[in-house]
Amino acid sequence: MGDMSRSETGRSDGRNRRAAETRRKIIAAAKAMISETSTAPTVVAVAKRADVSVRSVFQHFGDVESLFVTVVDSVRDDLVVPPPTPSNRPLDARIPLVVENLAQVFDKIVPLRVAAGQFVNHPALTERAKVSTLELREATLEAFGPEFATLSEQAKEELLDAIGAALSLEAWIVLRRRDGLSYERATAVWRLTLEALLAHGFAAPATE
Repeated sequence: MGDMSRSETGRSDGRNRRAAETRRKIIAAAKAMISETSTAPTVVAVAKRADVSVRSVFQHFGDVESLFVTVVDSVRDDLVVPPPTPSNRPLDARIPLVVENLAQVFDKIVPLRVAAGQFVNHPALTERAKVSTLELREATLEAFGPEFATLSEQAKEELLDAIGAALSLEAWIVLRRRDGLSYERATAVWRLTLEALLAHGFAAPATE
């Protein structure tokens, strides 16, 4: 009886390992294709690239939307996020650091964001976009905490909104893809933009 139990457990473990490997291959294939083409690949194309059956892709993900969401999460997990910009450094040193940190991350996910266009209204992707926007907002507030502390609540919120819009992933895509700017030129544009926004925002009347 014990031998049979161990045999069943061994077969189950083997199936689980094969299933996990198949899933890994599918995700890796989809990520590679998106990186290369900036478009969401079809299930058939992913299956061919991963050297698995189309049926296997559907068994693991159900549909192409679910696969894409999984790829988004996998890419996010793989990102090496730079450390927060210390708020005790001089302002003119913090600005290029904030821009460089954002640019490094955004440049890596441009293909994924462009490919996500066809799933723009997918609830899971919308939720993830909201989380990313909030994280950017919090990072900005942390980096420029001493200066934001001098602003009224309304001025603070308006400045955060302005920075979030100007230094968004979509704005980076415009500079890099639509306008064709080099990485160095695009970051220079963002540094000037952030400097101007902060100079204007921090000139607002102090909190009463």
